[in-house]
Amino acid sequence: MTLPSRPHIFGHLAAAVIALAALANTASAAEDSEQAATGPIRLVDRATSAPPAAQPSELIHPEPLKPAPLSEFEAYVSGLAGTNVRRLGVELMLPQRNASLVESNRQVPPDYVVGFGDEIQLTTWGSVDADLRLTVDRAGRIVIPRVGPVVVAGVRHGDLNELLTRRVGQVFKNFQLSATLGRLRSIRFYVTGFVVKPGAHSVSSLATVLTGLAQSGGPSAAGSFRNIELRRSGQTIARFDLYDLLVRGDKKGDIPLQGDDVLHVGPVGPQVALIGSVNKPAVVELKPNDSVDDAINYVGGLSVVADAARIAMERLSDRNDRRVTELTLPRDGGLKVVNGDVLRAFNNVSAVLPQAKQFKRVFVEGEVARPGDYVLPPTSTLMDAVQAAGGLTSQAYLFGTDLSRDSVRRIQEAQYERALRDLETEFARNASSKKVSSADDALVSGQGQANTSRLIERLRNVKPTGRIVLDLKPTSRELPTLSVEDGDRIYVPAQPTAVGVFGSVFNGGSYLYKAGASVDDMLRLAGGPTKGADKGSIFVIRANGSVSSARSNSSGWLSTGSSLSSLQALPGDTVFVPEEMNKTTFMQEAKDWTQIIYQFGLGAAALKTIKN
Repeated sequence: MTLPSRPHIFGHLAAAVIALAALANTASAAEDSEQAATGPIRLVDRATSAPPAAQPSELIHPEPLKPAPLSEFEAYVSGLAGTNVRRLGVELMLPQRNASLVESNRQVPPDYVVGFGDEIQLTTWGSVDADLRLTVDRAGRIVIPRVGPVVVAGVRHGDLNELLTRRVGQVFKNFQLSATLGRLRSIRFYVTGFVVKPGAHSVSSLATVLTGLAQSGGPSAAGSFRNIELRRSGQTIARFDLYDLLVRGDKKGDIPLQGDDVLHVGPVGPQVALIGSVNKPAVVELKPNDSVDDAINYVGGLSVVADAARIAMERLSDRNDRRVTELTLPRDGGLKVVNGDVLRAFNNVSAVLPQAKQFKRVFVEGEVARPGDYVLPPTSTLMDAVQAAGGLTSQAYLFGTDLSRDSVRRIQEAQYERALRDLETEFARNASSKKVSSADDALVSGQGQANTSRLIERLRNVKPTGRIVLDLKPTSRELPTLSVEDGDRIYVPAQPTAVGVFGSVFNGGSYLYKAGASVDDMLRLAGGPTKGADKGSIFVIRANGSVSSARSNSSGWLSTGSSLSSLQALPGDTVFVPEEMNKTTFMQEAKDWTQIIYQFGLGAAALKTIKN
């Protein structure tokens, strides 16, 4: 058998290639014909790869770090300030749970560089229809069905659409394309130096220097917030000062991280503390030649109430000499501060000025010509306040003037609470000392204790008003010569026409005042005391806040009982008849109603609360 010559073999191969090409053209023409008949071509990714691996941001869920313990200097300064004082910016360095996932969900900037592991979402419409998710392989490529591989590694996100449109356009016509980034790759970087968690960390490829610092817990107590280096391929490519961001809001130094980058945090520099009336008490880290003014600016300046003319400086280095000095601002603002200094800004309003130097804001209302707020000179009196309000009207009842003072109210509240505690203790002591001989006695004792508890609760609901009882006569036309205080409230009522009678009487209410009537006369109008009334403890609250009692006479409180038949009733009086109580109780022996009402300025309104 004779073998064909080599030229004949090449000829047969060429014929085969031509035939295959013709077959391919025929198939393409058939597909084009099919496309014309049935619609756009559908591209399907037939790669049978495993599902994409979960991103580190989904696998790593670090628990939020607790604030680091106070450093020795922070503890010392906190003791001086009376509250925790931390380094400026320490709150910024606490990573939150799922911080990496949040970072990966940020909008991808146009200058983001595509790399291995990124996912590209490719959508086309028109003559070709595709909705693909393509992952960049180790060669930096994605493979588009019927188009082939396209190298995308190193391409800016903003240029991705143009690149893919041009490549797909080599195969198809009359289409539109949109390419976006889906799941992003993770990168591994390293944190060294004085940080809370040094070592390798994985973050989203969108992470920046600040993200990396937060992931590592930030600088430790010995680490610097102002000396942070970004090293890449053995070279320091950037230095980051966190104060640029914290103080000035400048984020330009917060550049993106790349794989195998190293963040190195240097040792902490000189530190000073600012406490007192500053906008943010903190320990700040200094740069060389920083001054008092620079340190104050780091914490946002002095507060609104600060004394802007002076500041105290404690210098730890002057241990054998005077440690605290006072600086005058702005003259000493350029003074250089050194490591360990503590600057304290003074509060300009916390110190109370002498009354003789204070202008007083007083509120005057009631029967005056021009009720309202008035600012009066330091030495002003009650009558000066009334005159500033235009004087009294013809209906003014000066005897009933109510002067309420904040300083008095605070004292009354403290004393009132102490009196109630003593009252409660005495009730409990009396209850425990009683002998119970039968079930009926026990029931009565239990009811008595319940009633006592309700009484104490009602008394607690009554708040002292800070009223000062003025020593006036019913016919007075001038107030006492008493200096006003800041915040005083002066109420001048109108001439009352009634007397109130309440408590254990048959028909309590307000009754028209009759000139010359006694308290007994007003009691008779209310039907008189009931059978259960304690007639020996009847008392009257006058319109000026004073109290008169059937148990009092000229020698003082808590004397032998006496009748109220000789006590003249006055307009605006409130007559109260208590119920009969156990004569051995603390209330009856030492703290009767008249003392409670009189000492704490509760007034007639309190009686309704207690009675109800």
